[in-house]
Amino acid sequence: MFTLTKAMPGDEALCMEIIADGRQFQQEQGFVQWTEAYPALPDIAGDIATGKGYLLREGDTVLGYLCLDFDGEPAYAGITEGSWRWEEPYGVVHRLALNRAGRGRGLSSRVFTLVEERCREQGISCLRADTDPENARMQHILEKVGFEKRGIIIFQGSGKFAYEKRI
Repeated sequence: MFTLTKAMPGDEALCMEIIADGRQFQQEQGFVQWTEAYPALPDIAGDIATGKGYLLREGDTVLGYLCLDFDGEPAYAGITEGSWRWEEPYGVVHRLALNRAGRGRGLSSRVFTLVEERCREQGISCLRADTDPENARMQHILEKVGFEKRGIIIFQGSGKFAYEKRI
């Protein structure tokens, strides 16, 4: 059984291992979306401290990490080459990574189903995400689970494809 549980203080090293694994996987795919500077330990520690960091688990085994933020994303206010279809409030998925044990198992749909359940629990009916233009794998995942590309936003100093889904 798969679950999405809040990461707790003390889980930072585990989360950073998953992020490092995701960073390496991106490099193996021929692009760099995550640098050594981002996401970094302060980002992950901040996610956990604010209750936004989540672990994907299969039983007791951790397979992934993500940030689910219900406070909005300031960068999304500057969308260009398109517009958002749905108004606030919305949830944002950041820093989604599966470790090697989690990849290649078709878990992306499961992850987003669990994320959508968390959103509904919070009374949120819209979900947003962004990814680099070079990250074709994430673009495919987002479109596969029902997201629509809505435009371009600037996040961490570079243009990202912005996606949105009504849930």
